[in-house]
Amino acid sequence: MASQDEQDPRISKISSAIRVIPDFPKPGILFQDITTLLLDTKAFRDTIDLFVERYREKDISVVAGIEARGFIFGPPIALAIGAKFVPMRKPNKLPGEVISEEYSLEYGTDKMEMHVGAVQAGERALIIDDLVATGGTLCAAVRLLERVGVHVVECACVIELPELKGRERLGETPLFVLVSST
Repeated sequence: MASQDEQDPRISKISSAIRVIPDFPKPGILFQDITTLLLDTKAFRDTIDLFVERYREKDISVVAGIEARGFIFGPPIALAIGAKFVPMRKPNKLPGEVISEEYSLEYGTDKMEMHVGAVQAGERALIIDDLVATGGTLCAAVRLLERVGVHVVECACVIELPELKGRERLGETPLFVLVSST
Protein backbone atom coordinates (compact mmCIF):
# COMPACT_ATOMS: atom_id res chain seq x y z
CA MET A 1 0.00 0.00 0.00
CA ALA A 2 1.19 3.49 -0.77
CA SER A 3 0.27 6.74 0.90
CA GLN A 4 -1.10 9.99 -0.46
CA ASP A 5 1.06 11.86 2.07
CA GLU A 6 4.44 10.16 2.50
CA GLN A 7 5.79 13.00 4.66
CA ASP A 8 3.81 11.94 7.72
CA PRO A 9 5.35 8.86 9.36
CA ARG A 10 1.98 7.87 10.88
CA ILE A 11 0.68 6.91 7.43
CA SER A 12 2.99 3.89 7.08
CA LYS A 13 1.92 2.59 10.50
CA ILE A 14 -1.75 2.96 9.52
CA SER A 15 -1.14 1.25 6.19
CA SER A 16 0.68 -1.67 7.78
CA ALA A 17 -2.13 -2.11 10.33
CA ILE A 18 -4.68 -2.81 7.57
CA ARG A 19 -4.90 -6.50 6.78
CA VAL A 20 -5.50 -7.57 3.19
CA ILE A 21 -7.50 -10.79 2.79
CA PRO A 22 -7.43 -12.35 -0.68
CA ASP A 23 -10.57 -13.83 -2.24
CA PHE A 24 -12.98 -12.35 0.31
CA PRO A 25 -15.95 -12.13 0.08
CA LYS A 26 -15.52 -13.80 -3.32
CA PRO A 27 -12.65 -14.94 -5.56
CA GLY A 28 -10.58 -12.15 -7.06
CA ILE A 29 -11.35 -9.58 -4.33
CA LEU A 30 -8.56 -8.28 -2.09
CA PHE A 31 -10.54 -7.28 1.00
CA GLN A 32 -9.12 -4.32 2.96
CA ASP A 33 -9.79 -5.32 6.58
CA ILE A 34 -9.78 -2.37 8.99
CA THR A 35 -10.52 -4.53 12.04
CA THR A 36 -6.78 -5.02 12.50
CA LEU A 37 -6.34 -1.22 12.41
CA LEU A 38 -8.90 -0.95 15.21
CA LEU A 39 -6.92 -3.45 17.30
CA ASP A 40 -3.78 -1.30 17.04
CA THR A 41 -4.59 1.56 19.42
CA LYS A 42 -1.71 3.73 18.20
CA ALA A 43 -2.60 3.32 14.51
CA PHE A 44 -6.31 3.87 15.23
CA ARG A 45 -5.56 7.03 17.24
CA ASP A 46 -3.22 8.26 14.49
CA THR A 47 -5.99 7.70 11.92
CA ILE A 48 -8.44 9.82 13.91
CA ASP A 49 -5.78 12.44 14.66
CA LEU A 50 -4.84 12.87 11.00
CA PHE A 51 -8.46 13.52 10.06
CA VAL A 52 -8.97 15.87 13.04
CA GLU A 53 -5.82 17.84 12.14
CA ARG A 54 -7.09 18.25 8.59
CA TYR A 55 -10.65 19.32 9.48
CA ARG A 56 -10.30 21.16 12.80
CA GLU A 57 -10.13 24.62 11.19
CA LYS A 58 -12.50 24.03 8.24
CA ASP A 59 -15.68 25.26 9.96
CA ILE A 60 -17.43 21.90 9.57
CA SER A 61 -20.69 21.56 11.50
CA VAL A 62 -21.69 18.06 10.33
CA VAL A 63 -19.76 14.82 10.09
CA ALA A 64 -21.89 12.39 8.08
CA GLY A 65 -20.81 8.78 8.57
CA ILE A 66 -21.74 6.11 6.05
CA GLU A 67 -23.01 2.81 7.45
CA ALA A 68 -21.35 0.91 8.90
CA ARG A 69 -17.66 1.65 9.14
CA GLY A 70 -18.17 5.39 8.80
CA PHE A 71 -19.83 5.02 12.21
CA ILE A 72 -16.47 3.95 13.66
CA PHE A 73 -14.44 6.90 12.41
CA GLY A 74 -17.09 9.63 12.27
CA PRO A 75 -18.10 10.12 15.92
CA PRO A 76 -14.59 10.66 17.36
CA ILE A 77 -13.77 13.08 14.53
CA ALA A 78 -17.05 14.95 15.07
CA LEU A 79 -16.45 15.28 18.81
CA ALA A 80 -12.88 16.48 18.32
CA ILE A 81 -13.82 19.19 15.81
CA GLY A 82 -17.01 20.27 17.59
CA ALA A 83 -19.43 19.00 14.94
CA LYS A 84 -22.53 16.85 15.17
CA PHE A 85 -22.51 13.30 13.85
CA VAL A 86 -25.21 12.29 11.36
CA PRO A 87 -25.58 8.60 10.47
CA MET A 88 -26.25 7.81 6.82
CA ARG A 89 -27.98 4.42 6.88
CA LYS A 90 -29.33 1.66 4.72
CA PRO A 91 -33.12 1.59 4.23
CA ASN A 92 -35.45 0.93 7.16
CA LYS A 93 -32.77 1.28 9.85
CA LEU A 94 -33.68 4.74 11.14
CA PRO A 95 -36.85 5.34 13.16
CA GLY A 96 -38.94 8.37 12.34
CA GLU A 97 -39.15 10.40 9.15
CA VAL A 98 -36.27 10.00 6.71
CA ILE A 99 -35.09 11.38 3.41
CA SER A 100 -33.49 8.93 1.00
CA GLU A 101 -31.29 8.79 -2.07
CA GLU A 102 -31.21 5.84 -4.45
CA TYR A 103 -27.95 4.80 -6.06
CA SER A 104 -26.77 2.16 -8.52
CA LEU A 105 -24.91 -0.98 -7.60
CA GLU A 106 -23.17 -3.38 -9.95
CA TYR A 107 -26.43 -5.34 -10.09
CA GLY A 108 -29.46 -3.29 -9.08
CA THR A 109 -29.92 -0.33 -6.76
CA ASP A 110 -29.78 0.54 -3.08
CA LYS A 111 -30.83 3.49 -0.94
CA MET A 112 -29.20 5.63 1.70
CA GLU A 113 -31.26 7.42 4.34
CA MET A 114 -30.89 10.07 7.01
CA HIS A 115 -33.33 11.65 9.42
CA VAL A 116 -35.35 14.61 8.22
CA GLY A 117 -34.11 17.65 10.16
CA ALA A 118 -30.71 16.13 11.03
CA VAL A 119 -29.01 18.83 8.96
CA GLN A 120 -29.96 22.35 7.98
CA ALA A 121 -29.47 24.26 4.75
CA GLY A 122 -26.18 26.18 4.83
CA GLU A 123 -24.34 23.74 7.08
CA ARG A 124 -20.90 22.50 6.07
CA ALA A 125 -20.37 18.74 6.04
CA LEU A 126 -17.61 16.17 5.94
CA ILE A 127 -18.61 12.71 4.70
CA ILE A 128 -16.57 9.87 6.21
CA ASP A 129 -16.26 6.19 5.33
CA ASP A 130 -13.56 3.58 5.66
CA LEU A 131 -13.02 2.95 1.96
CA VAL A 132 -13.80 4.38 -1.45
CA ALA A 133 -14.04 1.90 -4.31
CA THR A 134 -16.42 2.84 -7.15
CA GLY A 135 -17.65 5.93 -5.28
CA GLY A 136 -21.35 5.08 -5.57
CA THR A 137 -22.09 5.28 -1.87
CA LEU A 138 -20.15 8.52 -1.40
CA CYS A 139 -21.91 10.07 -4.41
CA ALA A 140 -25.30 9.15 -2.93
CA ALA A 141 -24.33 10.74 0.39
CA VAL A 142 -23.20 13.91 -1.39
CA ARG A 143 -26.45 14.11 -3.37
CA LEU A 144 -28.56 13.51 -0.25
CA LEU A 145 -26.86 16.28 1.71
CA GLU A 146 -26.82 18.72 -1.21
CA ARG A 147 -30.56 18.14 -1.81
CA VAL A 148 -31.27 19.72 1.58
CA GLY A 149 -28.87 22.62 1.04
CA VAL A 150 -25.79 21.36 2.86
CA HIS A 151 -22.36 22.23 1.44
CA VAL A 152 -20.16 19.12 1.31
CA VAL A 153 -16.66 20.36 2.08
CA GLU A 154 -14.96 17.04 1.40
CA CYS A 155 -15.30 13.27 1.50
CA ALA A 156 -12.70 11.41 3.55
CA CYS A 157 -11.77 7.73 3.63
CA VAL A 158 -9.06 5.72 5.29
CA ILE A 159 -8.47 3.63 2.13
CA GLU A 160 -8.86 4.23 -1.60
CA LEU A 161 -8.95 1.58 -4.30
CA PRO A 162 -7.85 3.90 -7.14
CA GLU A 163 -8.24 1.30 -9.88
CA LEU A 164 -12.03 1.43 -9.34
CA LYS A 165 -12.09 5.18 -10.12
CA GLY A 166 -14.34 6.33 -7.28
CA ARG A 167 -12.47 9.63 -7.08
CA GLU A 168 -13.42 10.37 -10.70
CA ARG A 169 -17.06 9.56 -10.03
CA LEU A 170 -17.14 12.18 -7.25
CA GLY A 171 -16.50 14.89 -9.85
CA GLU A 172 -15.97 18.28 -8.20
CA THR A 173 -16.35 16.96 -4.63
CA PRO A 174 -12.88 16.73 -3.06
CA LEU A 175 -11.73 13.37 -1.66
CA PHE A 176 -9.05 12.94 0.99
CA VAL A 177 -7.61 9.49 1.73
CA LEU A 178 -4.87 8.28 4.03
CA VAL A 179 -3.91 5.08 2.23
CA SER A 180 -4.17 4.01 -1.41
CA SER A 181 -4.03 0.32 -2.26
CA THR A 182 -1.55 -0.72 -4.91
